[in-house]
Amino acid sequence: MVDVGHKPDTERTAVARGEVHMKKETFDLIRAGQIKKGDVLTVAQIAGITASKRTSDLIPLCHPLQLSKIDVDLALDESLPGVVITATVKVTGKTGVEMEALTAVSVAALTVYDMAKAAEKTMIIQNIRLVEKHGGQSGDVVNEA
Repeated sequence: MVDVGHKPDTERTAVARGEVHMKKETFDLIRAGQIKKGDVLTVAQIAGITASKRTSDLIPLCHPLQLSKIDVDLALDESLPGVVITATVKVTGKTGVEMEALTAVSVAALTVYDMAKAAEKTMIIQNIRLVEKHGGQSGDVVNEA
């Protein structure tokens, strides 16, 4: 791991986003709450939050962080059709939370797939990316308005 001991504690925030594309029929089942495994969006939200807290267990060289905020939002988007996942993670610490936000989105997307795979195995997880980050020595980065 990189030594961050000399860095000051600062407030750091990261936002990540991704999508799960699916057939209209699968989208309609999720919207109607008719997926056999249960409430897809709620289970995926909890999975994303849990994964964000466990990022350092999943990615070998990530520092374990005491996160102060994790928000995972899953929104149905009829234009895809599919689910848009946005994670916002915040910490006051010596290193950023980009990996925690990206992990939250990734695991939430995998959970959507797992929950709905009985209805469709052709769903596509795509476009997982850092939308923005704030704080730290490298300053603010905004990849999307």
